[in-house]
Amino acid sequence: MKYIKFIALNLVVLLGCSVMLQAQNNYKNWSDIIRKSDASWFATPEAQNIAENVLLYQRNIGGWPKNIEMQKTLSDSEKQRLIALKSNLHDITTDNGATYQEMLFLAKIYKQKPDERYKKAFLSGLDYLLEAQFDNGGWPQFYPLKKGYYTHITYNDDSMFHILTILKQISETSDYYGIPIPQDYVSKAKVAFDKGIICIVKTQYKQNGVLTAWCAQHDENTLTPAKARAYELPSLSGKESAKIVLLLMTIDNPSPEVITAVKSAYAWFEKTKITNLEEKRILNNAGKVIDKKMIVTQNALPIWARFMELENNEPFFCDRDGVKKKSLDEIGAERKNGYAWYTDEPKEVLKKYPNWEKKYAFEKSEKKKIEDKNTITVAQDGSGDFKLIQDAINATKAFPYERVTIHIKNGTYYEKIRIPEFNNNISIIGESKEKTIITYDDYFGKMNLGRNSTFYTYTMLVEGNDFSASNLTIQNSSGDIGQAVALSIMGDRAYVFNCNILGNQDTLYASGNNSRQYFKDCYIEGTTDFIFGKATVLFENCQIHSIKNSYITAASTPEGKEFGFVFKNCTLTADKNATQVYLGRPWRIYAKTVFIECKMGSHILPQGWENWSKPEAEKTAFYAEYNCSGEGYKPEKRVLWAHQLSKKQAKKYTSENVLGFEAQRGKETK
Repeated sequence: MKYIKFIALNLVVLLGCSVMLQAQNNYKNWSDIIRKSDASWFATPEAQNIAENVLLYQRNIGGWPKNIEMQKTLSDSEKQRLIALKSNLHDITTDNGATYQEMLFLAKIYKQKPDERYKKAFLSGLDYLLEAQFDNGGWPQFYPLKKGYYTHITYNDDSMFHILTILKQISETSDYYGIPIPQDYVSKAKVAFDKGIICIVKTQYKQNGVLTAWCAQHDENTLTPAKARAYELPSLSGKESAKIVLLLMTIDNPSPEVITAVKSAYAWFEKTKITNLEEKRILNNAGKVIDKKMIVTQNALPIWARFMELENNEPFFCDRDGVKKKSLDEIGAERKNGYAWYTDEPKEVLKKYPNWEKKYAFEKSEKKKIEDKNTITVAQDGSGDFKLIQDAINATKAFPYERVTIHIKNGTYYEKIRIPEFNNNISIIGESKEKTIITYDDYFGKMNLGRNSTFYTYTMLVEGNDFSASNLTIQNSSGDIGQAVALSIMGDRAYVFNCNILGNQDTLYASGNNSRQYFKDCYIEGTTDFIFGKATVLFENCQIHSIKNSYITAASTPEGKEFGFVFKNCTLTADKNATQVYLGRPWRIYAKTVFIECKMGSHILPQGWENWSKPEAEKTAFYAEYNCSGEGYKPEKRVLWAHQLSKKQAKKYTSENVLGFEAQRGKETK
């Protein structure tokens, strides 16, 4: 009987141990233990045993090595080895959550069991973080510095995010999960945090002059995107950038620079999200990923590539050979299945941004009643009524009786602007043509809306009548990648003075039913058909610049219209590699284009005009010149179906006749 009781007692003990082990197994990894939400668990003997390991693994300099499962039982010999390593300065890091996780664990257990050793170890860790910071505000991956890419400023695996999160809480609360922080540490933490934010702002990557996101690591001297491992090339990171922005969004009363950083990154996340792919993982019996497939799916939840090209945001993938591939299927199974190539982390940015924007981005504009103002100022630094041009347009009264003038201070405004038909009588005035830049980068292939995708690619679309613009640069920055409109004007009586209109193919779309437009003292550049449309347009004293061999104009003048595109006193120039440029070709067969007293560079082809494989257009189109000059003006060699105007004929091309209204109106935009 006693023997049976003994067996039963042992079974109970074994069952109890089994239950305890099963509970422990719910947290197999060190990172899982850190995230335990049950505060009372940190008062258990189990937690205290782990804390002893954490103390043993900490080096005298204050930091910890990475990838240590702190919860594993240590033998006596292992403990002695760790004691011997205390003064060793190798492999101490903040990578993969190291140091941050141990500090967080110590703070949580101190709150339940206030052992002074935990507090001392935490403060030693804080000393380590403060010492490791570069003067420019960033942190290396390893400190003391380890040769190689490890010296770069590292956002990889959210290292700097975790460091700054600790410093932020300390600087704001003088406390970290229950550990009281001495005041001198609080002050140091505040300084270090502010330096870190400055570093983040300075390292945000500019793509064609527009702020975007961050690389996983940046050169510690130049602050430019930098390479890490062979398959971690300089790129824009869809993963690491998310936590950076979320951190910036937690800052109370953010500076204009931080606000701009957040808004720019948000726009980049919106632009680069992928909604037609889903990742499918194939697992073996042990739950290990043995294959990944990207499946084309309509209306999929948004994901982002972890690595995107610095120039154009295109996703890429690398094997250990460091050779870029365009799809996940092109790399070997080891890297394909053993690395996170896509992420959904930016979804939190998109989710939280509207409330952040309402609180900070428009705080000033919400306080001002501007609905009935006739003068509005847009400034990125918050000194105006709005920080975004589109917001200013949206706030103007529909069909105003008096002209509304929107002054835009210098800055690069990455915006896709639309001025609707009901927002007429608007003037947009930049602070300077060179430094007030409105830019966006949509193009035909990116829009992917069918054969008419060109018309959706605009940077600025003007549908309202009586529009005027001056002292601006309006740019489509997508590059030489197909049809990409910078400025599209559909409204009537439009005035554009002293502006740069920049792009490649289809830079300026001048269209609209019965639309009349006047461009004066402007610089317009592009590649193919970069001035096109059916509007009646007078270009006066403008520089028309060809980037490569192609066509300047592609008019689609409606049948019966007396005037189409008219260029007066303009200068036609070109890049060095552009040596064979046509004045125009007919997009539609009744096209009308005339050059009067213009100076033409040698890049203009002797024949001047081309029929676009439409022989019938030679009878219906009207292409003409009068009294032009320069090496490109060769009237005797023009195609036979083009015209040279007589002096009498040229006289009818006055601004009043062409436009039907006084072209000097709009002087207030100068």
